[in-house]
Amino acid sequence: MNKQAVTFILAHGAGADSQSEFMQFMKRHISDDIIEVVTFDFPYMVRRQKTGKKSPPDRMPTLIDAFHQQINSISSGPIVIGGKSMGGRVATMIADEANVSGVVAMGYPFHPPGKPEKTRTEHLAELETPSLILQGTRDTFGKPEEVAQYQLSPKLKVQWLQDGNHSLETLKRSEVTTEQSWKLAAQAAQSFIHQLVAS
Repeated sequence: MNKQAVTFILAHGAGADSQSEFMQFMKRHISDDIIEVVTFDFPYMVRRQKTGKKSPPDRMPTLIDAFHQQINSISSGPIVIGGKSMGGRVATMIADEANVSGVVAMGYPFHPPGKPEKTRTEHLAELETPSLILQGTRDTFGKPEEVAQYQLSPKLKVQWLQDGNHSLETLKRSEVTTEQSWKLAAQAAQSFIHQLVAS
């Protein structure tokens, strides 16, 4: 990897760990000669792997601390952080204080499904770090007409993936297959990270 190399720390969502098909797909397709993608598991997921018992996600301070540990373990070069759903939410919450180059969130949980009044957007209005949210148009955690009403920072761009659900998966009748949707998301993330490094 050349001197422009950037590390992209990609965190998993609440339900599946870093070895999930989605996470491994994104790791493979975003990685290139400039971007090194690093994944990790939050503490509750490590416990789940050891015991085989499902446990709910850690509370936010623990998730934040675990993410900071990953950032602090990178010794050199620019760092971009992000993740799927919950992982992306944590990344947006710590980006400014962690002084990273950018954020890429996939399937941002703008609100719990069926509870549009319980928004998780307050900090997104103040975000100073260049950020990209890749969101499916069918995502029950935040659809286009809902997101259009939120107060979002000018540093934050939302890119929509047609017919994608919360995991950016499409319908059988969709013009775009799930694999194509995932590839589009990976290409958008890769392009965004390249622009950050070049600027």
